[in-house]
Amino acid sequence: KFCLSVLSSVQDEAVDKSNFKKCNQIAFYRRQKLLHPGKSLYQVLLDSVTLSDENVKFQIIHEENKVLLQVEIYEIEGNIFRLKIDEVSPLKARYKVPDVLIKEPTTQKLFISHKEAGNFVLSSVNEDYKLQVTANPFQVELQSKGETVMSMNSNGLLYFEHLQPPPSDRKPTAQNDEAASDSSKEKQEDLGLWQEKFGSFLDIKAHGPTSVGTDFSLHGYDHVYGIPQHTETLLLKNTSDGDAYRLYNLDIFGHKIHDKIGIYGSVPLLLAHKPNRTSGIFWLNSSETLVDISTKAVAEHIPSAPAAEMAKQRAVPLTDVRWMSESGIIDVFLLMGPTAFDIFKQFAQLTGTQALPPLFSLGYHQCRWNYEDEQDVKAVDAGFDAHDIPYDVIWLDIEHTDGKRYFTWDKQKFQNPRKMQEHLKKKKRKLVVIVDPHIKVDPSYTLYSQAKDKGYFVKDRNGQDFEGICWPGSSCYLDFTNPEVRKWYADQFAFKTYKASTNILFVWNDMNEPSVFKGAELTMQKDAVHYNNWEHREVHNLYGYYQQMATAEGLIRRSSGKERPFVLTRSFFAGSQKYGAVWTGDNTAEWSYLKISIPMLLTINMAGISFCGADVGGFIGDPEPELLVRWYQAGAYQPFFRGHSNMESKRREPWLFGEKNTQIIRRAIRERYVLLPYLYTLFYRAHTAAEPVMRSLWIEFPGKMETFDVENEYMLGKQALLVHPVTEKEAKTVTVLFPGSEEIWYDFRKFKRMEDAGTVKIPVTLENIPVFQRGGTVIPLKTTAGKSTEWMTDISYELHVALDTEACAIGELYVDDGRSFQYLHKKQFLYRKFTFCKNILSSSCVDGSGQYHTTCVVERVIVLGFGKQPTFVTASSKDGKKKEVVFTYDTKTSMLTLGNLALSVDADWEICIS
Repeated sequence: KFCLSVLSSVQDEAVDKSNFKKCNQIAFYRRQKLLHPGKSLYQVLLDSVTLSDENVKFQIIHEENKVLLQVEIYEIEGNIFRLKIDEVSPLKARYKVPDVLIKEPTTQKLFISHKEAGNFVLSSVNEDYKLQVTANPFQVELQSKGETVMSMNSNGLLYFEHLQPPPSDRKPTAQNDEAASDSSKEKQEDLGLWQEKFGSFLDIKAHGPTSVGTDFSLHGYDHVYGIPQHTETLLLKNTSDGDAYRLYNLDIFGHKIHDKIGIYGSVPLLLAHKPNRTSGIFWLNSSETLVDISTKAVAEHIPSAPAAEMAKQRAVPLTDVRWMSESGIIDVFLLMGPTAFDIFKQFAQLTGTQALPPLFSLGYHQCRWNYEDEQDVKAVDAGFDAHDIPYDVIWLDIEHTDGKRYFTWDKQKFQNPRKMQEHLKKKKRKLVVIVDPHIKVDPSYTLYSQAKDKGYFVKDRNGQDFEGICWPGSSCYLDFTNPEVRKWYADQFAFKTYKASTNILFVWNDMNEPSVFKGAELTMQKDAVHYNNWEHREVHNLYGYYQQMATAEGLIRRSSGKERPFVLTRSFFAGSQKYGAVWTGDNTAEWSYLKISIPMLLTINMAGISFCGADVGGFIGDPEPELLVRWYQAGAYQPFFRGHSNMESKRREPWLFGEKNTQIIRRAIRERYVLLPYLYTLFYRAHTAAEPVMRSLWIEFPGKMETFDVENEYMLGKQALLVHPVTEKEAKTVTVLFPGSEEIWYDFRKFKRMEDAGTVKIPVTLENIPVFQRGGTVIPLKTTAGKSTEWMTDISYELHVALDTEACAIGELYVDDGRSFQYLHKKQFLYRKFTFCKNILSSSCVDGSGQYHTTCVVERVIVLGFGKQPTFVTASSKDGKKKEVVFTYDTKTSMLTLGNLALSVDADWEICIS
């Protein structure tokens, strides 16, 4: 959301670009770009090399300024290397990102396996990997089985601005006198060393220039992905012709498409993929960061090859990635894969996995800025029932509060919020309210006066509470980087403190980049001061991460640690997956935004955050009915599913667009509800095995080059569903890529096998979007949808068994109570596996440590691609009881349907087809 006074003028051209910097307006970027690729001025002091159980340390020196830097290299369990570079003796400690890594990683000992003049080789217990360190110029090359995968500083772009005393404190020397000359003053201003102007804003740099950066070369790679969040394509583009990718959390209303400016969240994780390998770089730095990418073809590098071989060199791709951050140290993790799934596990080993969401939060969410009052909430809730559309959660935006004071209610519009929640609870539904990080300056507002007394607000550079304009007008901003503030904030969610809140109330953290309406780039000034005297510039990208952390903790604590929280945040960082969900922010009701939401969500999933979605229908403007329908159909097959719209938009509850459209939207939402057993199982896999819920095709088909840049379709979960949203107006056909010539694909709704492989034109109508099930998979579904997820607990299951070329299939089902931590603390869960092979479908237990009793049964099984009509089908349970099964067989589609099964979900059984 955006300042109302500018809303009307903004609506037309959306974002006013002059509010935001282009790369060439960022001083540290200009400074770093003065260093061109070439021979690095850093060299290793070979006599400083020391080895310990934990790491290898050595010093490097800059030929000109003679400043010493300490390099530390670690090998971390599971094919990860960590490289840290800091000053040997800085004037004061430099910022190192805390609280993002879930623990100090377990290291493995490195030793020197080879040494010759000017370089040495580090090896480890894991013999596959070697690190070659060259002394002059300093560079590091990472090899796997003799092949160079990645090198650091091979372009000589290692850049490290050491801390210096301010100009006024320096001892006068001849060169300092010279520095005072006019031309040099101008140059200094241009370099923005001690202060930097942007429009009317002046950023005073108390500690001077502290920028760091280096380059990595990825050998053999020309496909790179990741570093969300940008409104950009899946495949990262070359930046040589213009702006770098920017990672700096900003509130950009109606962000432009195909723009490399950073928007609400930042995850500094980049993935590179080639047919036989995936690698990753995780740059752990929370200050403003820019990433330059350049891909080219180079002659193949054959280490120590004879001259005759050199003549036969072939051209291979090489991608150079240059990371540049405003401050901090260099702390980078090289994730060696070798598969994409290994990378996801490695990143999760460092930053944590996706929190397991409460089941209700995977249902449909209805939101608007704003539902007016209690009557409006009741009417919308009743509307869903009247039109037989399932939904789980209704949302309240900023207008529900008393004058934008969070944790309060508007006394006129919401006179009895507790009663309203009881009404929703009876209907097995939930409420989400907005809680933003800015606090209205008002001494009579308890939250403000308490925080002020305790000194819990971010300070300005003069030590006063930082004040900025946001929704309530003049506001102060809680300093969530302070653990004491986070604990106090978490306590605000206690039922006794948050008046009229109940256990069906959950939370939405918005505006937490943080958004400051009249601030530089609409955010907090970089010279504001946080806990432990760190400037805002050091921690900017962590601000929203910390608010969501504190909010999730508050929701857990209010239930005495029993219930899972649900918190949606707009701003995020690496590791935000541990605390809840994110969305793509203030998008626009246009076809192009529906289309770009797919690569945006795929990129966020790749960066560890599976629980993400885009506002269905577009937040800004009014979607035409066809666009709204298409967006519902896409959203139903994406992880977080919420309809949301702006105050200026016309009302758009799903039944307001005529009976035909209501019917189609109803069908899309019901499909989502029926699919929830599968989706919930995928989230369990994300939670326990770090597998993304929504995946780019190349992740599932790593050897198929044709999938590497596909961004208009995706796999939902473990190999099983291929989804191709319709993103063109009045489309009559879509072109679907069916990857893998050896694969079989079935229409998910009509059950018929697709005849052709490769790229196929598929006819579409407005009724639905193409979804296909891959042969070899079993998908668990509910037999019908209920009014909300909680109404569906006892609804029976059906299994869709899609056979592969071997006439086999496997799938899983995860079940627990859907809301508590009992699955973790008391092992109360069921994790089942379904296997179809040699005409026998069996149900067995995947994880015997879990137990959960349910009366639910598998009622129906549909087998797709079953060769011929069976003569006899029996089902037998573990206790040896056998019964005959009624079946129907459709010769046209080769579909076998088994009915009236009543087989327990929590027991072993098998079905034999003869």
